[in-house]
Amino acid sequence: MREDLMDIICCPLDKHELDLEVIRRDDDEIMEGRLVCTECGEEYPVEDGIPNLLPPDMREESPA
Repeated sequence: MREDLMDIICCPLDKHELDLEVIRRDDDEIMEGRLVCTECGEEYPVEDGIPNLLPPDMREESPA
């Protein structure tokens, strides 16, 4: 994902801002990391450059 995506995404649960924690970057693409809600603290993974913004209860049901 590109870092400028942070300007338009928010926590799907409470619509607050997300903080980005980068684990691995490839040039200007964030390949691995996590997004953390500034209000509720919920975490959303970024894997293979794709942010998973599904709510936690739906994340476990989705196929890997």
